[in-house]
Amino acid sequence: MTRHTPRPLRLIRAMLAPVALAMGAAAFAPGALAADYTAPAQLSPAPGVAQKSREAAGRAARDAEKAARKAADAAKAAAQKGKVAAGSVSKALAEGIRRAARKAADAATRLEEKTAASTGQALDETKEAARAAQEASAKASAATKEALAKAEESLRHAAQSGKDEAEKAAQATREALDKAEEATRNAALATAELSRRTVDAIKRAARPADAGQK
Repeated sequence: MTRHTPRPLRLIRAMLAPVALAMGAAAFAPGALAADYTAPAQLSPAPGVAQKSREAAGRAARDAEKAARKAADAAKAAAQKGKVAAGSVSKALAEGIRRAARKAADAATRLEEKTAASTGQALDETKEAARAAQEASAKASAATKEALAKAEESLRHAAQSGKDEAEKAAQATREALDKAEEATRNAALATAELSRRTVDAIKRAARPADAGQK
């Protein structure tokens, strides 16, 4: 005997079939959309992120410039102290020069650290200037360390050696201090250039936004 589905049940099934198809299509749609969708943030950096990067670069460049000025001043002071002591040999004078040379070397080390940080934060437009500043600061650091070594050697000669040996050591120290002064002066110029270029780059980046607000 053949069983027939009641007419009301057949009508209900017919009505539910389109709904089931629609639900199945909806289940696959999110995956397809997600595959094709690219978030705006993935296309380009958000304005806020770019602004923070510029601010960080500006701060790092200014810090490097300040450190360079301090290093140049310290190296100049050490060189001047060496010149004043020219022609005189004593343990007290040699100790004073050694202390000044140590101060210059410490300042140059801080400069090298600041320029390294500035290079890491540099904008695309200032990377070349940042590398130049870092190279100049590395040379300044090396020169001041060499001057410190000469000053320490001069102090030993002043305390233990004869006058001739002490004078030779003192002269070598003065020459090394002069080189350190020149190297730190060059580093100061390089970091000042980096700071200037960074400021210019930040100003250029801000112009479109300012123009749009007018």
